[in-house]
Amino acid sequence: MPTSTPRKLVVLDRDGVINLDSDAFIKTPDEWVAIPGSLEAIARLNQAGYRVAVATNQSGIGRGLFDTAALNAMHAKMHRLAAAVGGRIDAVFFCPHTAQDHCDCRKPKPGMLKMIVERFEIEPGNTPVVGDSLRDLEAGAALGFRPHLVRTGKGEKTLAAGGLPEGTRVHDDLRAFVFDFLANEPA
Repeated sequence: MPTSTPRKLVVLDRDGVINLDSDAFIKTPDEWVAIPGSLEAIARLNQAGYRVAVATNQSGIGRGLFDTAALNAMHAKMHRLAAAVGGRIDAVFFCPHTAQDHCDCRKPKPGMLKMIVERFEIEPGNTPVVGDSLRDLEAGAALGFRPHLVRTGKGEKTLAAGGLPEGTRVHDDLRAFVFDFLANEPA
């Protein structure tokens, strides 16, 4: 009986994981600045056979701070800069809502991650989710993803606050996550 190989995917939060975060929101492509080494880390995942999906709350849209065209321009910059170092982000899922909208897609609710599971036909238990905030990890843990916290962005505050989902691994940044993850990948 043939065995199927699990599909290889890594789910990343955006702000604070791939790019620098701001309490004033990232509203324009000029404000979108990659964390040193993050795009190269994505390229390394791709080279190891992993696809990459981004799941990001973008309530700045719901708050009227920027529109979908501005978000698309930020993501075009992210894709272009990733490609320049040999990386590829296969899909970006975003929630434009505010907490007051009570939607199912805004993390910590798992709606966005459910869409990723369906789109990529993955097993959450075989898939890491990487974030800098508790809500990123809670959304992943709700579906059985393997939670990983990075110390960049809000990560230090998240770690200090505690209450992380069981089994959460902690890494200095996305580059350190990729190094650790690929070094411990099952053969």
